[in-house]
Amino acid sequence: MSRIASTPARTRVLAVGAALLIAAGATGAASAAGNGADNGKPREAAALTGTAKLYRPAGDDITFTFDAHLAAKDNMDPEAATGTFSFKHVFPNGQSGWAKAKVDCLVTGGKVAVVTGIVTDSDTPFKGKRVGVTVHDQGKHDTLGYSWVGRNVEQQQLPKCVSSAPFEKVKEGTGDFKVLPWHPVYEQPKS
Repeated sequence: MSRIASTPARTRVLAVGAALLIAAGATGAASAAGNGADNGKPREAAALTGTAKLYRPAGDDITFTFDAHLAAKDNMDPEAATGTFSFKHVFPNGQSGWAKAKVDCLVTGGKVAVVTGIVTDSDTPFKGKRVGVTVHDQGKHDTLGYSWVGRNVEQQQLPKCVSSAPFEKVKEGTGDFKVLPWHPVYEQPKS
């Protein structure tokens, strides 16, 4: 009788063990894909993608869109990043401003990204100038900051990969920013 009673328990133990092994294998595969290869190719070194609207209680409609990438081969050169980002601000009175920038630097750390670029097209005074944006990817509660804060922003000479802290909140339900963390590889000193 004890042998029959222990069979279901043994079966459950084996089933739970098999489930844990399958889960561990899936986690390992997902981890390998996220940190190493994607279909046999190395993953890109860093990325910032997505679109979101900023929260403004006065009714401003502000949208940021990112498609910035650092290729695996350029892992140690954030200034080799490619892509674009854009922003549009429609004020409650109907006036608006917009800009599109070509990425010239991308640095990410954990869930934070800083991207800069030269504004290639715009109806703002930023055309031809470098601007920077910082994104903190927090799922449904992303935040964002930008370099044009303060006085005399039209005269600023912004270096590559510089922006402000992410102080703006993303409007609920609009954000899908994704930050792929950068993993720089440093050479070991020779002894």
